[in-house]
Amino acid sequence: MATAPSPVNPNTSLSMSAAARRRLRSRERVRGYYNDMGGNRGNCTYGIGILVHRGPCTAAELRRPLTTAQVEISFAAALREAERAVKRKVTRQALTQEQFDALVSYTFNTGANGAASTLALVDHGRLQEAADNMSRNIRTNVGGQRVVARGLIQRRQEESAPFR
Repeated sequence: MATAPSPVNPNTSLSMSAAARRRLRSRERVRGYYNDMGGNRGNCTYGIGILVHRGPCTAAELRRPLTTAQVEISFAAALREAERAVKRKVTRQALTQEQFDALVSYTFNTGANGAASTLALVDHGRLQEAADNMSRNIRTNVGGQRVVARGLIQRRQEESAPFR
């Protein structure tokens, strides 16, 4: 008895568009190690929004120099991982370029685990629910508390728009 062939992932050939990559890059300032959300309460981050670890940077991390090449390599690697995560998790729902770009931006920012529920909703064709889920994801942990990250409000509106 023959088995049915596996469905082909309709999104395997997609990659983030150059315009979306430029928008993402313009959102994230290029710099050395810093505490996101400002002050000593944020999470240690570097380059173009690359999370080093939860909690503030150490004094040694804040002094650690980074070259432009290191920042660009880290950004490209994180972007590729976000693209792979979207392709791995959204295998049934064919995405438009705009939707793929939005999900990669969202996944880049939240991480694959943080984007998992949204990606599952999209994969099951529940696009409005996915948009609502994205729009609600505007909080971050700062100093052990969940606070609204004001900079995420506009970003989430833009990322969720292709699913409304």
